[in-house]
Amino acid sequence: MNKIEHIGIAVKNLDDSNELFSKLFGKSHYKIEKVASEGVNTSFFKVGENKIELLEASHEDSPIAKFIAKKGEGIHHIAFDVDDIDAEIKRLKNEGFKVLNETPKKGADNKLVAFLHPKSSNGVLIELCQTIKP
Repeated sequence: MNKIEHIGIAVKNLDDSNELFSKLFGKSHYKIEKVASEGVNTSFFKVGENKIELLEASHEDSPIAKFIAKKGEGIHHIAFDVDDIDAEIKRLKNEGFKVLNETPKKGADNKLVAFLHPKSSNGVLIELCQTIKP
Protein backbone atom coordinates (compact mmCIF):
# COMPACT_ATOMS: atom_id res chain seq x y z
CA MET A 1 0.00 0.00 0.00
CA ASN A 2 1.40 3.33 -1.08
CA LYS A 3 -0.70 5.91 0.77
CA ILE A 4 -4.19 6.75 1.92
CA GLU A 5 -6.01 7.44 -1.36
CA HIS A 6 -9.14 8.94 0.21
CA ILE A 7 -11.54 8.79 3.13
CA GLY A 8 -15.15 7.96 2.28
CA ILE A 9 -17.96 9.63 4.21
CA ALA A 10 -21.55 8.39 3.96
CA VAL A 11 -24.09 11.23 3.69
CA LYS A 12 -27.87 11.40 3.42
CA ASN A 13 -27.99 14.30 0.97
CA LEU A 14 -25.10 15.00 -1.40
CA ASP A 15 -26.17 18.57 -2.24
CA ASP A 16 -26.45 19.58 1.42
CA SER A 17 -23.19 17.84 2.27
CA ASN A 18 -21.37 19.45 -0.67
CA GLU A 19 -22.42 22.83 0.69
CA LEU A 20 -21.32 21.92 4.23
CA PHE A 21 -17.93 20.54 3.20
CA SER A 22 -17.32 23.42 0.77
CA LYS A 23 -17.67 25.77 3.76
CA LEU A 24 -15.44 23.52 5.89
CA PHE A 25 -12.65 23.21 3.31
CA GLY A 26 -13.01 26.69 1.80
CA LYS A 27 -13.33 25.25 -1.71
CA SER A 28 -15.80 23.42 -3.87
CA HIS A 29 -15.77 19.75 -4.83
CA TYR A 30 -13.87 18.96 -8.01
CA LYS A 31 -15.96 16.06 -9.27
CA ILE A 32 -19.38 14.45 -8.96
CA GLU A 33 -19.79 10.92 -10.26
CA LYS A 34 -22.47 8.24 -10.24
CA VAL A 35 -21.32 4.66 -9.68
CA ALA A 36 -24.34 2.59 -10.67
CA SER A 37 -22.71 -0.74 -9.77
CA GLU A 38 -22.44 0.41 -6.13
CA GLY A 39 -25.74 2.31 -6.02
CA VAL A 40 -23.98 5.51 -5.05
CA ASN A 41 -23.51 9.13 -6.09
CA THR A 42 -20.11 10.51 -5.14
CA SER A 43 -18.49 13.88 -4.75
CA PHE A 44 -14.75 14.46 -4.32
CA PHE A 45 -12.88 17.20 -2.51
CA LYS A 46 -9.12 17.71 -2.60
CA VAL A 47 -7.61 19.01 0.63
CA GLY A 48 -3.85 19.37 0.27
CA GLU A 49 -2.59 15.97 -0.84
CA ASN A 50 -5.67 14.24 0.57
CA LYS A 51 -9.07 13.46 -0.93
CA ILE A 52 -12.46 13.17 0.72
CA GLU A 53 -15.22 11.23 -1.03
CA LEU A 54 -18.83 11.92 -0.07
CA LEU A 55 -21.16 8.99 -0.75
CA GLU A 56 -24.93 9.30 -1.16
CA ALA A 57 -27.16 6.29 -1.80
CA SER A 58 -28.79 6.36 -5.23
CA HIS A 59 -31.43 3.83 -4.15
CA GLU A 60 -32.75 2.50 -0.85
CA ASP A 61 -31.17 -0.97 -1.23
CA SER A 62 -27.63 0.29 -1.80
CA PRO A 63 -24.82 -0.49 0.66
CA ILE A 64 -24.61 3.21 1.61
CA ALA A 65 -28.34 3.37 2.40
CA LYS A 66 -27.97 0.28 4.61
CA PHE A 67 -24.89 1.75 6.30
CA ILE A 68 -26.68 5.04 7.09
CA ALA A 69 -29.78 3.19 8.35
CA LYS A 70 -27.61 1.16 10.72
CA LYS A 71 -24.91 3.64 11.79
CA GLY A 72 -25.97 7.08 10.56
CA GLU A 73 -23.88 9.49 8.53
CA GLY A 74 -20.14 9.42 9.02
CA ILE A 75 -16.89 7.80 8.00
CA HIS A 76 -17.66 4.81 5.80
CA HIS A 77 -14.23 3.62 4.63
CA ILE A 78 -10.55 4.37 4.25
CA ALA A 79 -9.10 3.77 0.79
CA PHE A 80 -5.49 2.92 0.07
CA ASP A 81 -3.65 3.40 -3.21
CA VAL A 82 -1.96 0.25 -4.55
CA ASP A 83 0.15 -0.39 -7.66
CA ASP A 84 -1.12 -3.91 -8.36
CA ILE A 85 -4.59 -4.55 -6.94
CA ASP A 86 -4.62 -8.24 -7.92
CA ALA A 87 -1.32 -8.90 -6.15
CA GLU A 88 -2.51 -6.94 -3.10
CA ILE A 89 -5.76 -8.93 -2.92
CA LYS A 90 -3.77 -12.17 -3.05
CA ARG A 91 -1.32 -10.95 -0.39
CA LEU A 92 -4.08 -9.85 1.96
CA LYS A 93 -6.03 -13.10 1.52
CA ASN A 94 -2.85 -15.00 2.40
CA GLU A 95 -2.53 -12.82 5.50
CA GLY A 96 -6.03 -13.88 6.58
CA PHE A 97 -8.09 -10.85 5.60
CA LYS A 98 -11.59 -11.43 4.22
CA VAL A 99 -11.83 -9.89 0.76
CA LEU A 100 -15.37 -8.89 -0.21
CA ASN A 101 -14.74 -8.90 -3.95
CA GLU A 102 -11.80 -10.94 -5.20
CA THR A 103 -12.18 -9.54 -8.70
CA PRO A 104 -11.60 -5.78 -8.74
CA LYS A 105 -14.40 -3.67 -10.17
CA LYS A 106 -14.62 -0.20 -11.66
CA GLY A 107 -15.13 2.41 -8.99
CA ALA A 108 -15.29 6.19 -8.94
CA ASP A 109 -12.46 8.54 -9.90
CA ASN A 110 -10.98 6.23 -12.58
CA LYS A 111 -10.08 3.44 -10.14
CA LEU A 112 -10.26 -0.31 -9.92
CA VAL A 113 -11.44 -1.16 -6.41
CA ALA A 114 -11.81 -4.05 -3.99
CA PHE A 115 -12.90 -4.08 -0.36
CA LEU A 116 -11.85 -5.90 2.80
CA HIS A 117 -14.58 -6.93 5.22
CA PRO A 118 -14.51 -4.73 8.33
CA LYS A 119 -14.69 -7.79 10.59
CA SER A 120 -11.18 -8.69 9.44
CA SER A 121 -9.76 -5.18 9.96
CA ASN A 122 -10.89 -4.06 13.43
CA GLY A 123 -14.25 -2.74 12.24
CA VAL A 124 -12.86 -0.55 9.44
CA LEU A 125 -14.01 -1.06 5.86
CA ILE A 126 -10.83 -0.93 3.76
CA GLU A 127 -10.89 -0.11 0.06
CA LEU A 128 -7.99 -0.91 -2.24
CA CYS A 129 -7.66 1.47 -5.22
CA GLN A 130 -5.58 1.16 -8.36
CA THR A 131 -5.64 3.89 -10.99
CA ILE A 132 -6.89 2.61 -14.33
CA LYS A 133 -4.18 3.26 -16.87
CA PRO A 134 -5.09 4.08 -20.48
